[in-house]
Formats: sequence, C-alpha cells, structure tokens
Amino acid sequence: MKTIKSSPLLAMLLGVIIVAAAISTISVEGRKHHVKKIKSKHRRHSKTTPSGSPAPAPYPSTHDGVFNILSFGAMGDGLSDDSKALVGAWKAACKVAGGKVDIPAGKQFLVKAVTLQGPCKDDTVIQIEGTLVAPEKIGSWPKSNLFQWLNFKWVSHVIIQGSGTLNGRGSNWWNLDTYQTQSRKYIPPMKPTALRFYASENVTVRDISIVNSPLCHLKFDDSDGVKVNNITISSPENSPNTDGIHLQNTRNVEIQHSNIACGDDCVSIQTGSSNVHIHHINCGPGHGISIGGLGKDKSVACVSDIIVEDISIQNTLAGVRIKTWQGGLGVVKNLTFSNIQVTDVKVPIVIDQYYCDKSTCKNQTRAVSISGVKYNNIVGSFTVQPVRIACSNNVPCMGVDLMDIRLRPSGGIRGLQTHQQQQALCWNSYGKTQGPLVPSSIGYCLRKSNIGAYYSQKVARSYDNICPS
Repeated sequence: MKTIKSSPLLAMLLGVIIVAAAISTISVEGRKHHVKKIKSKHRRHSKTTPSGSPAPAPYPSTHDGVFNILSFGAMGDGLSDDSKALVGAWKAACKVAGGKVDIPAGKQFLVKAVTLQGPCKDDTVIQIEGTLVAPEKIGSWPKSNLFQWLNFKWVSHVIIQGSGTLNGRGSNWWNLDTYQTQSRKYIPPMKPTALRFYASENVTVRDISIVNSPLCHLKFDDSDGVKVNNITISSPENSPNTDGIHLQNTRNVEIQHSNIACGDDCVSIQTGSSNVHIHHINCGPGHGISIGGLGKDKSVACVSDIIVEDISIQNTLAGVRIKTWQGGLGVVKNLTFSNIQVTDVKVPIVIDQYYCDKSTCKNQTRAVSISGVKYNNIVGSFTVQPVRIACSNNVPCMGVDLMDIRLRPSGGIRGLQTHQQQQALCWNSYGKTQGPLVPSSIGYCLRKSNIGAYYSQKVARSYDNICPS
C-alpha cells in the first residue's frame, strides 16, 4: 500500500474551508441575537398583556375587594385632610361587586363635606372601625356645601357598619351667637346633617355611633328600603334641632334596637313617608318620637302606615306626638303607638294641629286630616299633662283610640301646679276609649258621635287626588 503525501497546496485549501465555516457560524448566531432584540422591543410597546402575566391592580387594596383608606393617602392623625382618601377608596370599592371601604380602628380621620355617589356594584360596605371627624371651625366649611357632612347619593344595596364613630363636632354650630362674637366671622344660614342618604334604596346602617351633629344626625331623603339597627346617637339636650333620625319621602323603613339622645326629636317622620316600623328604641333626652311638623306654609303632607312599639322614652318634651301647622293640606292615617314606657315626660301623648314655632301664628281653617290613630299600653310618668289632643276646628281628628293608658304625675299629685294639669285634654277629636285608664279623665276625653263618619267621608273624597292610597 502506497502512502499519499500531503502537499503545501492541499493544506492551504483545508485552512480556507475551516475559516469560512467559522465565519458562517458567527454570522448565524449574530442574526439570532438580532432577531431576539427586535421581538423584545416589539413586546414592550404592545398594548396586550402577555399570556400568563397578571394585570396590575387598578387600585391599592389590602386584599381582594377591600380598600383601606390608608392605602389612598389618609394620615389618620385627626389633623390632616383625609377627604380625598375617603373618596378615592369609595370610588374603588364602588366599581367592585362586594367592595368594601375599610376605615381602620385606632385612628382619627378628618374629613370635610363629601358626596359619595353611586350607582355602584351591589353590596358595597363601609366598614367604620376608627373615628371620622368633621371640621371643627365653621369658617372651614364651604358656603356651597352646608346641607350635609357625609352625603350618599344614588346608592343601592349599601351597608354602613362597624364599631367606629362619626363625630360632627357641632358645638360651635349650636352656639352661633357666641361663635360670631368671638370670631367676628360670617354665620352661614344652614347647618350640616352628619350622615345623609339621598335617592337611595336598600340601605343598612348598623352598630356605629353618630355624635354631636351640627343639625340632624342621620337623614334619609327620597329613599326606599331602609334598615337601621343597633346604632347610638348622642348630643346634648340643649343642642338645637339635632334630630336623631329624620325621614322624608322615604318608604319601607325599619328602625330598631338603638339608643338616641339629642336636642330634638329622637325620630322625626316627615311628609311622603310610609310603611315605617320603629321598635325597641331607647329615646331621651330629646323631644320624643314625632310625626311632623306637617303642612307648613300651606304645603301638602302625606304620611301613612306607621308602627311605633316597644319603646322606652325618658326626660323628653313629648312622648309620641303628631304635629301639624294650620293651613296645610293632606292626610295622616293608620298610625299605631303601643307598648311604650314613659318616664318624666312632659306630655306623653300629643296631637297638635295648632303647631307653631313662633311666638304667634295666623289662624287658618284648612288643615291636614288625621285619622286612624291607635294608642295602646302607654304607661309611666308625666311632669305636665298626660294627654293633649288638640285638633282643627274645621277638620277634626277621626278614629283616635285610647286603650290601656296609665299615666301618673312624677312625684305624685303634689308635683303638679294645678289640678287641671292632671286632666287629659281633647279638642274636636273623635274615637273610643278602653280601660284601664289613668287618670280617669281620659275615659271621657274623646267625642263619640256619628259626625265622625260624615267628616271622614268628606275629607277622604276631597283628598283623594292629593295623597296616594
């Protein structure tokens, strides 16, 4: 076998082939890297989130659906303005079904007048564990927003709950003369309500405390489906017009198991309200539980189907009362007051169709019609008069029932200035009485006559088109 010898020319040829192969490999790898860079750059500018990568959370939250106002910039020191944080947390929760605004315990959040607006996804919750405080200085309230402090508008299926407090810090508002003398500043014509719901439905307020509102503490306007349970309302007895709960043009309401102490009506029921059930309430001090005043400035009033039962009332101006101005028009009907314990109440049972908040009011013949009012098992003590039913001369009260009424003067008979104050007073009112009745004057207080049927039919026909049936 012959051995083949390599020549210098063959060696050179092999070297050229090896170098060319290496250069080709480097060029291919370079193209690969170049393609990767282009794809990566294109992906960064794409509006489509890559598959498998989580989308960024649109709002800060402690966990799914819970929005802590601290995450929205609230300081919670009682001095910094946390209004924007509350509004921001509300807007975030409003967009999520079952969303919750968390106001944590142990902190105090200064919030100016705000409107928290719907509509929202269903079942929005405001969890109040800390304290919300209103601005203390009257001058810091904007003149354009004096009607309410915390205003919920157009909301549905909303729950306000928790062990926290809304503090309206109303003392300066109650003493405006002193405030103006000391500060020499403008006195606004209105005072804000602490918590208000407007044009809302299926609203629940439970467990919270509302204290020292400049005006009314809790108000519902033009709403339907309201539940109030286990709340505490508190302001001094001498704080003017600080009603506890105020209903106007609101239907299908239940208020229960709550404590209300204020400077005006514990519960005030105004025109347009119907199907209201109030029970297991502790009321006092204050002005009691009131229907009205209705018919002011010749306005139309319509109130019906109210049940007030299992109530304790103490140290109040009135117990359960209906009050209307002369000259009004409309109907108040189907009211029941039962199982009510009164202690040191000035006048426990009141119907006043001559209500006047001035020193004198003009006598007028027109009046709101009152019919179908039942009082049953009203017991306890009074300091001025047990029963005062003063109905219009032209539109008498019809179907008033007084059953099982036992009212004794506080401290005994000697506690009253005159014998007349021990007597029940009824004027132009028709109905029936049923024992036991104390004092005995209640038994012959109401009129019994066929005139009742005549008047009720006449009034019903004349008011047919005024109030809904």
